[in-house]
Amino acid sequence: MEFTAEQLSQYNGTDSTKPIYVAIKGRVFDVTTGKSFYGPGGDYAMFAGKDASRALGKMSKNEEDVSPSLEGLTEKEMSTLNDWETKFEAKYPVVGRVVS
Repeated sequence: MEFTAEQLSQYNGTDSTKPIYVAIKGRVFDVTTGKSFYGPGGDYAMFAGKDASRALGKMSKNEEDVSPSLEGLTEKEMSTLNDWETKFEAKYPVVGRVVS
């Protein structure tokens, strides 16, 4: 499936009839099984329904870092992001891609 950023935002955990999605480097993962983390009130709820690549690379929960932009990330931050992507691949199914 292809998602625009606006369509992806509908899968942020606030509608219990919909799954929860988080994108990393444009790939959309179904993280519904981790709703205690990504659902409302969860430690990572700010990532739900968004591409959280930048924030994951920077290990940041700041709203301004929750972005698909990889611009200016250091080598270490890119490595951290790749580690997150590997963890997500092992744990959650990929359900689509974010398109502009």
